[in-house]
Amino acid sequence: MASDSADIKAWLDTVTIDPAVRALRPDYRALVLTAEGLRPGPSDQASEALLSSAEETARARLAKTPAEDHPHLAAWREAFRAFGAKPQRTRPSAEALLRRAEAGLPRVDRLTDIYNAISVAHVLPLGGEDLDHYTGPARLVRATGEEPFVTTAGGEDVVENCPPGEVVWRDDAGVTCRRWNWRQCTRTRLTLTTTRAVFILDALGPLDDTRLTAAADALTEALLASSPGATVAARLVR
Repeated sequence: MASDSADIKAWLDTVTIDPAVRALRPDYRALVLTAEGLRPGPSDQASEALLSSAEETARARLAKTPAEDHPHLAAWREAFRAFGAKPQRTRPSAEALLRRAEAGLPRVDRLTDIYNAISVAHVLPLGGEDLDHYTGPARLVRATGEEPFVTTAGGEDVVENCPPGEVVWRDDAGVTCRRWNWRQCTRTRLTLTTTRAVFILDALGPLDDTRLTAAADALTEALLASSPGATVAARLVR
């Protein structure tokens, strides 16, 4: 995996969106952000403050508009249906988080808390993964049905295969995230030892580039506040 700034830029340049996905949703964009020199650890006061603020914002938003009627989330529901997923059963990640805000968002660890808070506050799917566990470039494709996806069941690793046509993020070793942004694999998930990460911010038409960039700026600010001295790089993939 990339080991210096030049390698990181080269790796970012290899992130791709397959034409089959572009045909499904021509309005899709991914803002891919890498961070090095991170300080992992359990949830802390800073991540708690971010989550609490996001919960308040979400509650105010949901008091006016149900989650499924938010324009960006409605667009994601349409995108899920377009490749055969049922969004009322497997929800886009931002909607699933937003629906949990009333009772309280999960507290996982410092890095995960940060990106969950940004996802909820800006109403966009956002995932974070450990760069050191990637093999080759990240690419968004429609599954052939043969790609392995490693998850857990009963505390044990389980290998699944995604249905053909499902939109997935993958690298050379297999699927890293199923159903666009629904569930991440165990291999690349953030842990308490992660110091280098990649974050993928997903946008469809209702979320314009200005607001997408604002979400990335908020994520960058939170990461640098949590990990002084960290370095961040980003690329907008259309």
